[in-house]
Amino acid sequence: MSYQNWGPQDLSAPAAKQLPEVPVERGMVLEEVQTGWVGAVTRVEKSGGMHVVALEDRRGKSRSFQLGFGFLLDGQPIRLMPPAPRKSPAPAGARTASGSVRVEGQRAQVAKASRIWVEGKHDAELVERVWGDDLRVEGIVVEPLHGIDDLAGAVAAFRPGPGRRLGVLVDHLVPDSKESRIADAVMASPGAAGNVLIVGHPYVDVWQAIRPAVLGIDKWPVIPRGMDWKTGILRAFGWPHSTKEDIGLGWQKLLGAVRSYADLEPSLLGRVEEVIDFLTVP
Repeated sequence: MSYQNWGPQDLSAPAAKQLPEVPVERGMVLEEVQTGWVGAVTRVEKSGGMHVVALEDRRGKSRSFQLGFGFLLDGQPIRLMPPAPRKSPAPAGARTASGSVRVEGQRAQVAKASRIWVEGKHDAELVERVWGDDLRVEGIVVEPLHGIDDLAGAVAAFRPGPGRRLGVLVDHLVPDSKESRIADAVMASPGAAGNVLIVGHPYVDVWQAIRPAVLGIDKWPVIPRGMDWKTGILRAFGWPHSTKEDIGLGWQKLLGAVRSYADLEPSLLGRVEEVIDFLTVP
């Protein structure tokens, strides 16, 4: 025994091996080993000259801890570091979240007349998360519709045509659904052929386009008929689900888990890429 080590010690500090140093990021799920507290990072702030991270658990409760040793990430011990400084422009050949080669030194294009329409705010945020860099280079804007019940009227008001194309991403676009009937009616309207593309994914909501493994679950919960789907999902996760604010905060947790195209289901990836190609290829 070495008596030099006798006395008070920080038991959360590693004894021998060098632990990986991981910059803290919003949405990262961590376990604090001394208390067993598990939660997602919601904020990082400086307090009393030290960095403090807030971890929100699955019930919506939050606790704060000092950065450093004593955290597990994906079950592995790490040394939690302050947020990484904003990086300088990425080197040539760097990839965007969509997997395309990042274009360096080019400002965002002035928005073109063509548009991508999605059903709601969450759809727009997810598309921006993964394809935002690509769309800014192309000058394509994503706009939420807040539902497609009056899609025909919205398309008519948009007046699509050559140089003014419209790509629409629809939730739950499956055969014999209400959504498929709306899409068929729009595509049969004057001026739609060749200027409008309506594609969709099979999910009830775009939330389901996030791969379950990314969230640490085997599959998305099945929500009974008659229950609001998003409310049911948050309830199944044990998260707050009573208000619109709860829904918004729950979505931000889910969105925070998405880092790149690899975190999404192929059935969404292919449809978004198809829309982008339709709007950008002459």
